[in-house]
Amino acid sequence: MSTHPLALAGRRVALAGAAALTATLALAAPAAAHVEVEADTPQALAEDVTLTFVSEAESDSAGFTELRVVLPEGIAPEDVTLDEAPKGWKFKATSDGYTVSGRALKAGVDGEHKVRVRQLPDAKELAFKTIETYDDGKISRWIELPTGGEDSEQPAPVLELKAAAPGAKPADPGPSSSPTDETPSPTPSAAEPSTEAAGSEPAAKAAEDDEGGSTGLVIGGAVVALAVLGGGAWWLVKRRTAASQS
Repeated sequence: MSTHPLALAGRRVALAGAAALTATLALAAPAAAHVEVEADTPQALAEDVTLTFVSEAESDSAGFTELRVVLPEGIAPEDVTLDEAPKGWKFKATSDGYTVSGRALKAGVDGEHKVRVRQLPDAKELAFKTIETYDDGKISRWIELPTGGEDSEQPAPVLELKAAAPGAKPADPGPSSSPTDETPSPTPSAAEPSTEAAGSEPAAKAAEDDEGGSTGLVIGGAVVALAVLGGGAWWLVKRRTAASQS
């Protein structure tokens, strides 16, 4: 009896078992949710760029309530504005980025929002660390940066940029960060003296009047004193003359 049919049958059984095991592991493993970011103009130093973030839902029982994004170096929170978000959600700038939050989304619904960036920095790629919060309190942190080409378990979304266009330059600082946009305190001009300067002449005149009044009082007092002393001397001389005649 040939052993070839038996070997063939054993091989088929092994292949079937491997396929079943692979299917079982695939069903048992959780969905590999992550965050993605795209730009309408993925180019260094591009201005007025719209970024689209998609946070994939990984819970079948809870929905997103907040998405927090940490901005990479070269993008300031004040240079970012909300373009689109789930209905009713609010945008709030933070010290290192921003948040969009609101009423919980339905379980299984991806969290998508768009922001407008004043200008992208001069870089080859930008990593946007993202933290997701669900209405059951669960938090997913997609904050790991790529290192040495190794895959991360919780990778931050990365936006790859093309080289800057010829002649492109960093834009001037925004209104909130430009020192020249601060409202200076009014400075009196030479043609229009300030209130203090305008009032200095009457004040000086009043001071002169006070000084003149004081001087007059001193002189008047001296005259009175001399008159008293003169009268006393005349009375004393007269008295001595009368005494000598008697």
